[in-house]
Amino acid sequence: MSSTPLKLNLGEGSVSFNFSPQGAQELKGALDELMARLKNVAAKTTPGSGKVAPQAPVEYRYTGEVFLEIFCNPNIWATPFAAKVLLTVRDVNIRLTTEAELTRVIEDVNQYLEQVG
Repeated sequence: MSSTPLKLNLGEGSVSFNFSPQGAQELKGALDELMARLKNVAAKTTPGSGKVAPQAPVEYRYTGEVFLEIFCNPNIWATPFAAKVLLTVRDVNIRLTTEAELTRVIEDVNQYLEQVG
């Protein structure tokens, strides 16, 4: 099965790897869920709104030619636009773990889906 490379732009550079359209759809779903949880946290942190109900972290894992993991705890970010995710990409030869801006990852995944769609 041939895969189209997904390019994720990081703060300092980028990483590209073969990825499947199905994996990208699942990742988009996880990112949408994360964005909803971040919005819940942001909406409840306004003064006088009472105690914030903690939101569960979002974790996405994909195993193909490479292993991709994206993790974020929505409770530590004031707004969805400030949020970062912990990104791990690894295969048998290399492992990359770094932070990436959530909004940039969402843009990269959407662009990938437009390419393969």
